[in-house]
Amino acid sequence: MPRVFVQGSPVDSYPRPAPEAGRGCVRRVTEVGEEVLHRPSRDVTEFGPDLAALIDDMFLTMYIADGAGLAGNQVGVDLRLFVYDCLDDDGVRHVGHIINPVLDPLDPAGRRLLDEGEGCLSVPGAVMDVPRPDRAVVRGLDKDGTALVIAGTGYFARCLAHETDHVNGQVYLDRLSKRDRKEALRQVADRRDEVFARRAARTAALSG
Repeated sequence: MPRVFVQGSPVDSYPRPAPEAGRGCVRRVTEVGEEVLHRPSRDVTEFGPDLAALIDDMFLTMYIADGAGLAGNQVGVDLRLFVYDCLDDDGVRHVGHIINPVLDPLDPAGRRLLDEGEGCLSVPGAVMDVPRPDRAVVRGLDKDGTALVIAGTGYFARCLAHETDHVNGQVYLDRLSKRDRKEALRQVADRRDEVFARRAARTAALSG
C-alpha cells in the first residue's frame, strides 16, 4: 500500500516539509475569540497566483506552528480553503490543499464515532476529547479549479472534519459541553505562552 497520498493520489515519496512551504512566508495564526474564526468563510472565486501564494504561506505557517492542518481563517483570510499534512491511523501520510470544501454527510448507521484528543492551532495548548466519525469524504477544488475528492479514515478523517468546521465558522470548542469548554480555555491560559515561544523559536531558526 502506498505510504503517501498527495492531493488524494498515491505517490512513491514526498519531501517533508512539502515544497509549498519553501516558497511561503509565515503568517500570524488567529486565536479563538477573533471574529474571522466564528463566521462562515466566503467561497473562493478567483484562482491564480495570489491563491497559490496564500497556500504556500499556509503550508509554512502550519509547519511552524506544528499542526496537521490549517484553514484560511486561521491566518486571518476570510476564504474557504485549508491545507493539511496529516498521518492516518495506519501511518499513511496525506498532504494537500482543498478549496471550497464540503463534507459529505455520512449515514449514521454506517459510521463509528471516535472520541479522541483533538487540538487546534487557534486554541493554543488545549487538547480535549471530541467525538468525530471514523471516516470523512470532502469534495472541493484544487488551486487550479479542478474538482477534487479527498477521503480519510481515523485521525486523518478527524483532520478533514476539523478543518471543514473551520471554514464553516466553527472551532472544536463549539462541540464541547460548557464544562469541557471551560477546561479547554483553562489549558490555553496555562500553556499559551509556551506554545508561542516554540513557534517564535522555529520562525527565528527559519530566518537565521
